[in-house]
Amino acid sequence: MIEAVAERLEGAPRQLRRRWSEEFKAQVVTEALEPGASVSAIARRIGIHPSQLFAWRRDARAELHCLSRPSSREVVVTSVAGAVIEIAIGEVIVRAGVDVDEAHLQRVIRAVRSA
Repeated sequence: MIEAVAERLEGAPRQLRRRWSEEFKAQVVTEALEPGASVSAIARRIGIHPSQLFAWRRDARAELHCLSRPSSREVVVTSVAGAVIEIAIGEVIVRAGVDVDEAHLQRVIRAVRSA
């Protein structure tokens, strides 16, 4: 009797998903946002598909866009460098890592606005 066993189910992933830390993503995205940087070359060097790095970069830009929308009290993201976001609220500058929890950052911004 010959028995054929499929190595994997049809449609199942070929390998286990890798989980990248937020710090690692922030570091790679920061590198990819540098002028003249090649996203494909960076992706190849770290062993991911370029579309993954483009997605991380798109997500980071979308997050910054949400944070940079001015409100009635003029909250403005002034720069992103070295995985740090600077938010100017009036005369106060709040610096946070790009991996900071959004809820925590909102609490900090509310506290600064109310002060």
